[in-house]
Amino acid sequence: MTRALVIVDVQRDFCKGGSLEVPGAEEILKPINELRNTGFFDVVVETQDWHPENHVSFAKNHPGHEVFDAIEESGVKQILWPVHCVQNSVGAEFHPLLTHRDSDILIQKGTDPNIDSYSAFWDNGKQKQTQLKERLVEKDVSQLYVCGLALDFCVAYTCLDGVLEGFETYLILDCSRAISTSSLTMKLLELASSDVKFTYSSLCCKN
Repeated sequence: MTRALVIVDVQRDFCKGGSLEVPGAEEILKPINELRNTGFFDVVVETQDWHPENHVSFAKNHPGHEVFDAIEESGVKQILWPVHCVQNSVGAEFHPLLTHRDSDILIQKGTDPNIDSYSAFWDNGKQKQTQLKERLVEKDVSQLYVCGLALDFCVAYTCLDGVLEGFETYLILDCSRAISTSSLTMKLLELASSDVKFTYSSLCCKN
């Protein structure tokens, strides 16, 4: 059995002082680093939001709308966000305390200016795949352990697509944080009903 740790979007803009700060983001750095050093995982994936400046998700690109407004673009619901994780910007960099190695698989997402990509597998309209599934299949991965930022968006969508793509998928709860705690319960119920399994860093290596 081949296991992959998928670390989602642990980037400066989602951490303290960033343009789209996720509450408690720094709390996940130590357990993620410790987890990847256990030797339990055969493959480590790091995903990176990597947006062009004219990205559809940025509120500033939609005059008359504000941050967190919901609009529809090409038949896909789009929440408008502050400018974040612009390609080659400091905010798009991984958090400096996050351990990463040259052997990690890097998946950049949200690169198309016309559609967002919460999931590390697909864009939000399910029009284009990233290279993630192909890379996991190359490594004969059967189990995914997903963590990172933000639990209620990119982490959740990556988990859901992981199941749909045929992987046994675990969400590592203590290594993830959400943007909004108010909607988190409903998102966790959706994940549970979609066969995503929940675990903690102290337990997942015993699965």
